[in-house]
Amino acid sequence: MEQAGIFDDLVSQPLAARMRPETIDEYVGQEHLLGRGRVLRRMIEQDRISSMIFWGPPGVGKTTLAQIIARMTRSVFINFSAVTSGIKEIRIVMEKAEKNRQIGQRTIVFVDEIHRFNKAQQDAFLPFVEKGSIILIGATTENPSFEVNGALLSRCRVFVLQPLSADDLLKMLKHALQSPKGFGGQKIEISDDLLNLIANFANGDARSALSTLEMVILNGDMQGDTVVVTKEILEQCISKKSLLYDKNGEEHYNLISALHKSMRNSDPDAAVYWLARMLEAGEDPLYVARRVTRFASEDVGMADPKALEIAVAAYQACHFIGMPECTVHLTEAVVYMSLAPKSNAMEVAYNTARVDALNMIAEPVPLVIRNAPTKLMKNLNYGKGYQYAHDTEDKLTNMQCLPDTLLGKTYYQPTEEGFEARYKERLRQIKEWKRQHGAKI
Repeated sequence: MEQAGIFDDLVSQPLAARMRPETIDEYVGQEHLLGRGRVLRRMIEQDRISSMIFWGPPGVGKTTLAQIIARMTRSVFINFSAVTSGIKEIRIVMEKAEKNRQIGQRTIVFVDEIHRFNKAQQDAFLPFVEKGSIILIGATTENPSFEVNGALLSRCRVFVLQPLSADDLLKMLKHALQSPKGFGGQKIEISDDLLNLIANFANGDARSALSTLEMVILNGDMQGDTVVVTKEILEQCISKKSLLYDKNGEEHYNLISALHKSMRNSDPDAAVYWLARMLEAGEDPLYVARRVTRFASEDVGMADPKALEIAVAAYQACHFIGMPECTVHLTEAVVYMSLAPKSNAMEVAYNTARVDALNMIAEPVPLVIRNAPTKLMKNLNYGKGYQYAHDTEDKLTNMQCLPDTLLGKTYYQPTEEGFEARYKERLRQIKEWKRQHGAKI
C-alpha cells in the first residue's frame, strides 16, 4: 500500500506520454533539423510550414514534433491513424478542415504510419493539400520514395529523423527523474551505469527508454520512502539477464569479433551462437547486417560474388521488418557466409593499391584515358589515342591505363577458391592477350 501511495498520481498516463516535450527547446535530438538556424526550426519559428513527411524509426519523436509544430503555429491539430481510418473518415476530416480554412483557421492533419494507406486513400488527401485546406504531416518508418504516392510526395517536403543517440536518451532519462511530470520530488536510487544500460538497450527509441525506466521504478525495491533499482531488477524487467552489455564498450567489440572470426573459420554453429548473443543483448540488427556485408567482400569476395547479394538482401530485410522477425534473415546470411568459399583477395588488392595511392598521390592520369569534354582539353591531347574496347573483336585493347611508374604492379591476385578460380583463368587469358598485342603490363 505504501508503494501504491507514492505512485497514485502517476498512473493516469505512461511516463513516455507525460514527458512528451511541448516546445522545440524541450525536444531532444534531431539537431540536424532543429538546431539553431537549421531549416525545419526556421520554418517553424517563421510560421512558414508546408506539407511534409517525417521519415524515421520508431520512438524518435515524429508525433511529438508534429504536435509542437501545431502548437507553435497556432493550428488546429488532427491526429489521424492510417491503421484505423479509411476514405470515409478522411472525407469527414477534410470537410471539417475546409470549414476551418474558410474562417481563417489553419488545420494540420497528422497521419501516423502514412505508408499503410493504399493509393486511393492517399489520393483522397491530394485536392485538399493542393488548395491549402490542410497542411499534411505524414509519419513513416518506411522509405517514402517507395511507400508514398508520387503525386502526394511531390507536394511534401521529406525530413529524415535519425535514431536518438545514447547520450540523447540518457539526457531524457535524467530529466524524467527530476521533472515534476516524471518522478521529480520522489526518492529514487538508480545508478548512472543502469541508466546507461537502459539508454543503450533502447536502440535510439525514446519511448522504449522511458517505458523501461518507468517499469524498473514501478518494480523497484522499497527501502523506507526510497525506491531502489538494482541491476537484477533491470535484467528481470527486460528479460535479458546476463546478456546486457555496453554497445560502445569492450564486450560489443568482442562479440562482433567472435561472429566475424567464426564465419571466417567456416563454423556456422559458432557464428549463429554469437549472432544470437548480440541480438538478444539488444544489439541493433542493422549494425550486425552492415558487418556481414563487409564480411561478404572482405572474406568471400569473388570466390562467391552472390555472398554480397545475400548480405545486402539481409540488410534490407532487417530494415523492412526489424526485430524480432529479422533474426531469421541474419541467420541465413551468417550461415551462408560461413559455408561460402573464402578469399581475401579484395581486401589485399585494395590495401596494396592504397599504399601506392598514398605514397604516389601526384601520379598523373595517362593522357589517353583522361576526360576531354572541351576543345581546349582535346588540343592538349586529353583522350588522344583512346581505344574503345567494345569496338574490337575481342573486346580488349593494348591501351595503357596505369601511370608509367606503376607498370607491372599487380594488386588483384585471385585465389583458386570457388568461382574465383574462373576469374583467375580469365585474368590470365587477358594478360596473355595483351602481351601478344604489345601492351605494357
